[in-house]
Amino acid sequence: MCDVERRRARRAFKMPQVATALGFAVLSMPSPWTARVGGQAPTSAPVLLGDLYARVQRANPKIVAARLLVQAAQARVSGAQRPPDPVLQLGFMNYDVPSLAPMPTIGMAQLQLMQMLPLGGKLALAGRVAGSRASATSARAEDLSWDLRTQAAMAFYDLYATDCGLDVRRETLRILQDVEQTAESMYRVGEGRQADVLRAQVEIAKMAEDTIRMQAMRETMTAKLNALLDRDASAGFGRPALPRLPEAIPPRAWFDSIAIEERPMVRAGVDDVHAAESSERLARKEIWPDLQVGVQYAQRGGEMGTERMGSLMLGASVPIFARDRQLKMRDEASAMRQMALSDLAAMRAETRGKIGEAYANLTAARNLSRLYRTTVLPQAEATVASALSAYRVGGVDFITLLDDRMTVNKYQQELSALEADEGKAWAELEMLVGRELFDPNQVSVTSAPARGGK
Repeated sequence: MCDVERRRARRAFKMPQVATALGFAVLSMPSPWTARVGGQAPTSAPVLLGDLYARVQRANPKIVAARLLVQAAQARVSGAQRPPDPVLQLGFMNYDVPSLAPMPTIGMAQLQLMQMLPLGGKLALAGRVAGSRASATSARAEDLSWDLRTQAAMAFYDLYATDCGLDVRRETLRILQDVEQTAESMYRVGEGRQADVLRAQVEIAKMAEDTIRMQAMRETMTAKLNALLDRDASAGFGRPALPRLPEAIPPRAWFDSIAIEERPMVRAGVDDVHAAESSERLARKEIWPDLQVGVQYAQRGGEMGTERMGSLMLGASVPIFARDRQLKMRDEASAMRQMALSDLAAMRAETRGKIGEAYANLTAARNLSRLYRTTVLPQAEATVASALSAYRVGGVDFITLLDDRMTVNKYQQELSALEADEGKAWAELEMLVGRELFDPNQVSVTSAPARGGK
């Protein structure tokens, strides 16, 4: 009876195994970073973070729109410092109708020029308001640039972690196939169990499924990066190369001191406060009358020839609705100034909170990555090597070997995720302080291309 079962099992092993076939199919797939781009030949050139930043700055439509908005705001500054345009009038007085001939003695033609002149330094204050608002617009455009840069970095590091996860899964598939062959060989000679072979095939199928899912995740992240670059969503994207991150982390107080003054969004808030203060001073001067100056030239025909006349006119606006207009403008300007101060305080508090969060994420990712590289992964890999040798001689069961291999797989993926988390934290801190903290074109020795080449 046992011989019959064994012959049946051998025939079953000769049949195509769905899990093994799926595993080989995944391993034979072209790597996602060598996918065709617009019908061109595949390329394995790594993508540098600095190159991605430059491409986003050049191609993203939001940045282009923000720059044009800054140009529009700056163009309004000079006009705000000038008085209203003069009014030129040409009149024909006392003409007969319908002949349109000048009436004797009183018919004349006149030319009049009127100019309104704001008093009390209103033009200078209006120029300050426009200048401060233009500076705030420019700072917000810069903040938008940093925000898009951070979005690109987040997608970049997610893509890096995904590619590393794909590497781990493909390598695990190869190892599982080797383990399956070992288990099958041991079973054929009567030293192993059929359950071990079946369990290996199940794990191969699960790993292949995970690989396919992760490839779909990579396509999603690639579409997000293509959107930032204003490209077609189906365009290919190379493999990210992990940049060389700073070895030393500055103290948190340094980040706080820089961000409170230099973060573009905070500088925009300071400019808004300056604009609101100038607007409040301008509102207090609105009750001052505006001077109007005019000159007039007239001429008419007379018995002694053409008679020429000139006139000078002075006038002023009369604020008879000051209670409902000029005084209300003061209340409005005062409220806007207080609102600008509150917004600035809220922005600084939010900045400090985000710095604290990013700093905590950075230190945790840095410390855990070091622990994984120096202790956790070496010990786990040594455990797998020992378990594999022991399994081949019957020292441990298959479940122990498989669990040890899956543990290494888990730790490798967690290490890649920690490296990505550290990069994300640096990117967020750069946005908060408004300056580069490392060279994004320098590649780390533990970058994705290096690992892929091992």
